[in-house]
Amino acid sequence: MTIALAADAGVRESYARDASGLHRLPDAVARPTSADQLRELLRMAHADGRAITAAGAQTSTTGASIAERGILCSMRAMERIIDFDPSRGRVRVEPGVLLGDLDRAIAGEGWMFTPDPTSDQEATVGGAIACNASGPRSLRHGATRPHVAALDVVLADGRDFHTARSALEKNTVGFHPVQEPVDWFVGSEGTLGIVVAAELRLQRRPAVQLGLAIPFPTAGAAFAFIIAARESTLAPRCLEYFDATAFTVARDGAAQWAPGARAMVYAEATSDAAIDLDPWIALADAHGAVTDELRVFDGDRAIREARRLRHGVPAMMHERAAPHLAQGGRRISTDWAVPYPRLAKAIARSHAHCDVAGLPHPVTYGHAGNGHPHQNWVAVDPADVTRHEAVIAATLHDVIAMGGTVAAEHGIGKLKPKWLPLQLHPVQLGMLRAIKRELDPTAILAPGNLGL
Repeated sequence: MTIALAADAGVRESYARDASGLHRLPDAVARPTSADQLRELLRMAHADGRAITAAGAQTSTTGASIAERGILCSMRAMERIIDFDPSRGRVRVEPGVLLGDLDRAIAGEGWMFTPDPTSDQEATVGGAIACNASGPRSLRHGATRPHVAALDVVLADGRDFHTARSALEKNTVGFHPVQEPVDWFVGSEGTLGIVVAAELRLQRRPAVQLGLAIPFPTAGAAFAFIIAARESTLAPRCLEYFDATAFTVARDGAAQWAPGARAMVYAEATSDAAIDLDPWIALADAHGAVTDELRVFDGDRAIREARRLRHGVPAMMHERAAPHLAQGGRRISTDWAVPYPRLAKAIARSHAHCDVAGLPHPVTYGHAGNGHPHQNWVAVDPADVTRHEAVIAATLHDVIAMGGTVAAEHGIGKLKPKWLPLQLHPVQLGMLRAIKRELDPTAILAPGNLGL
């Protein structure tokens, strides 16, 4: 099956940006509609030494879904739900399926795919696998990795590679990294192979679910509540933090909602029976929450509305950054994480670095229950980008010293390879390169991602 390459300037330009704010114009664009077409494309590229960068809906915040050079391979046209088996809680899909569409397709049978990035209505399954995506509910359910049961991958030279997780409880064959090849590709950012089908593990949807938006008079009170909630018997599904600016955005014009609050925590509780709110209110009261302004979101539809409040924060930052893209400015965002009891200290250190540099404090929001905030600024030009990245670098040194990571859910892409040596020993970096050489010896897949 022959696949055409689009070299038209307009088509190429339409794939030159993702959510990172970077601009990279590919030499050509391929849009395969089948695994056969993708195999043909990779065999051709391998023979010619042409680079191939796979992309889904291009929601990457790190530049992973734009092409440093060569061909941008959009997988969006491969969007079939191949098989759904409600009796087993499994679904087999192509990589271009949007997470939101998948959720709607399986909800009627009482199932859900739990990884829930904020961009779930725009992000693809393939993209979620490529960066091991997570989201608010990863506090309980984990990131994408454990929910991937099997993968069909096309390797750099066009060969097929099928791998499925074993059901073994004991295994002593070989080094641990070779025992579950599924894990080679989850989080590999398209550098080792291109997924053409995935079998996913689903979980039952809870019968009852509530969202709770809890305002606090100070950030310190909010962080103390988050630690207490994590260590309680309440078992929250998510614990999301909003600083004062993020809470202003989340109010969505409702200026009279807790006007004196300086922070907000959004939590979700689930059950197969009725949910008792009294323990939640008691815990919030004990940490000084403005509980008479607490808002409850009851049921699936109301929780979707609450998630839109969360989505409004990065959307607002993208809007603020848009006028500066042409001058080399962009939204600057972080993805670091620390053990959750150390989160308040890490954020305080980042603020101190901003003060020294004469930069405003970032808008801070996100997955505080996992010790994982997002910090956002707007840089107006390349020099401003450099100033902000110097603050991030200083913060990351503190983060690593606290036992943290430079990237918790968005991957490394083309923006963050410079920070890998802060976290990974040279031996670990050598292992990354060795695996890359084995699976993609001519280095044609996703050049620039992960610094490979």
